[in-house]
Amino acid sequence: MRHAFLTLLFFPCTAFADDAVIEAAEARATGSGWSFSVTLSHGDTGWDDYADGWRVVDADGAELGLRVLYHPHVDEQPFTRSLGGVSIPEGTETVFIEARTNTDGWGAARFPVSLK
Repeated sequence: MRHAFLTLLFFPCTAFADDAVIEAAEARATGSGWSFSVTLSHGDTGWDDYADGWRVVDADGAELGLRVLYHPHVDEQPFTRSLGGVSIPEGTETVFIEARTNTDGWGAARFPVSLK
């Protein structure tokens, strides 16, 4: 019984992860690959908990581009940041955006972006 109590005590910590939310994403072809603009929201509280990046991945989860966010955006929610020069394999019609926080790492949500 004591073991079950400890499990219940620690399990809720993972159930309430504060993942960054991908509100919107756009892609456009440029002369040097693809450019992405991504809008995120997160309950940034300061340096101790903030959205610290997003990435472009293919359907298999291979990273194609990474945008590091170097500081919290406490008073700027939601916020949009861009990344250019992303190389996309020929024939790829859809990529996905994933977001990361400095406390919980990569969130489970994948935001699809059509390249058509």
